Amino acid sequence: MNRVAIIDLGTNTFNLLIVQFNVDKTYELICQTKISVKLGEGGITKAFIAPEPFQRGIDALKMHRLTIQLHNADKVVAFATSAIREASNGKDFIAKAKEVTKIDIEMISGEREAELIYLGVRDAVKMTADVSLIIDIGGGSTEFIIANNETIFWKQSFLLGAARLLEIFKPSDPIKEDEINAVSSYLKQELKPLFEAIKKFPVTELIGSSGSFDSLAEMIAYRFYTPDVLKDKTEFTFHIPDCATIYSTLMKSTKQDRLEMKGLISMRVDMIVISSILVHFILVELGIHKMRLSTYSLKEGVLHELIQ
Repeated sequence: MNRVAIIDLGTNTFNLLIVQFNVDKTYELICQTKISVKLGEGGITKAFIAPEPFQRGIDALKMHRLTIQLHNADKVVAFATSAIREASNGKDFIAKAKEVTKIDIEMISGEREAELIYLGVRDAVKMTADVSLIIDIGGGSTEFIIANNETIFWKQSFLLGAARLLEIFKPSDPIKEDEINAVSSYLKQELKPLFEAIKKFPVTELIGSSGSFDSLAEMIAYRFYTPDVLKDKTEFTFHIPDCATIYSTLMKSTKQDRLEMKGLISMRVDMIVISSILVHFILVELGIHKMRLSTYSLKEGVLHELIQ
C-alpha cells in the first residue's frame, strides 16, 4: 500500500485526498479536491436522499474515481457520514455507488466520526494538556469533542449540521433578528448534553475543524491581513474581534453580497450564516475567548490511522 485515496462523503461535499506513503511513516500529498453534492437538498429533514442529490452524489464519485485512476492509487478508503447515515435510502446509495464505481463505502457512526476528526485535528494543531472544545460543522451533523493532546474526555455528534438547520429554519435573505434568536434558542435546547459535559470538563479554547472555519479564516485573512497568513499552514489563531466583525457583516448580508465576498467559496455561501450563528453562540454561551482553526479533519484522521 504505497498510494492511498481517502474519500470523505460529507453532506455538502465529497472530499478526496490522495497521498503517497513513505517507508518512514511520513507521506506526500499527491492530490486534494472536493465536489459540492448538497446531498441533503430537499430531503435532509425527512431522512431521505432525494433523486437529484442522489444522482449528483453518484456523479461526484465517478469523477473522483477518474482522479484516483489518473493518480494510480493502490487502495481506496471511503467513509459515509451524516446525510447517508441518517437517510432511509442511505444503504441504496452505497450499493449504487459500489455498482457504478466499484468503490466500497463504509458507513460510520457519529461517535466514530468524532474520533477520526480528533485524530486529524491533533495532527494539525499544537494541542497541550489544556482542554479544548473541537467543533466540526458538517452539513448533516456537527461533532463536538472535548479533548487535550492525550485523550478525548467526551464526544457527541448532534443533528445540527448547517444544511439541516437551513432546511429547518429557512431563514430570510438577509436573515432577520428574530430568526437568529430562534436558531440560538434551538441550539440552547439541543446542546444541553454539551453544556453538562463542559461543567465536568471546562475548556480553555475552541478549535474549529476545516469547513466553515476555513471560510471564516479566509474571509478574515482577505479583510484584515493578507491571504498569505494561511498559506501552507495547518492551524491559524483567530483574533476574536475579527470574528465579531465578520459575524456582524454576515448577519446583515444577502446571498448576493456573500457571492461577492473575498475568501468565501460559492459552495459555502448558503451555509455560512447558519454556521456563524452556531460558532458565535458557542463562544458567547461558554465565554470562550480563544479560537483556532485546524485545516485537518476527518480524512486526515483516517490517514493518521492508516499510517499507525
